[in-house]
Order: sequence, then C-alpha cells, then structure tokens
Amino acid sequence: MEHEQEQEGLSAARWRTAISLTLVMLAVYVGFILLVAFNKPLLGRVIVPGLSVGILLGVLVIGVAWLLTWWYIRWANALDAGIRRIARAGAAGTGRR
Repeated sequence: MEHEQEQEGLSAARWRTAISLTLVMLAVYVGFILLVAFNKPLLGRVIVPGLSVGILLGVLVIGVAWLLTWWYIRWANALDAGIRRIARAGAAGTGRR
C-alpha cells in the first residue's frame, strides 16, 4: 500500500515534469515561428557578417531542445533510483525477486 502511493507520487512527478518541459519547448518553438511569420526584418538583421538574428535564434531553439533533453535525462536517472527501490521493496513484500 505504501509502495503504491510512492509509485503514484513518482508517476505524477514524471507527468508534471514532462508537461512542463513540453510547454517550455512549445513556447520557444512557437515564439520563433511567430517571429518568422510576423517580424522578418528583425530576423534578417545582421549581427556580424554571416550571422543574422534569425540564424542565432534558430540555433538557440535547437540549443534549448538539447538543454531540456539533458536536464530531463538527469532528472529521470535520479528518479530511477527511487523507482528501483520501490520495485525491490514491493518484490520483497510479495516474496518475488
């Protein structure tokens, strides 16, 4: 019973995190697409020869995706220890290994 509550808590935390990261990535991506659609002059502004604001923001969108993925993997690996502990405790309680 106690292990089921812990497992439900971990599952809820995983969903909250997944939804939060999805919303962050969606906001970044949609924001970039809206800039492309409605403010082309800004994106075409040259920062240094060969590098415009649009290219820089495009690279940042990809960088944010990588960063969020890295963060989620680290978080999920830390969560995995709790899941294994619950699984071992549940298996010990039922006599299975």
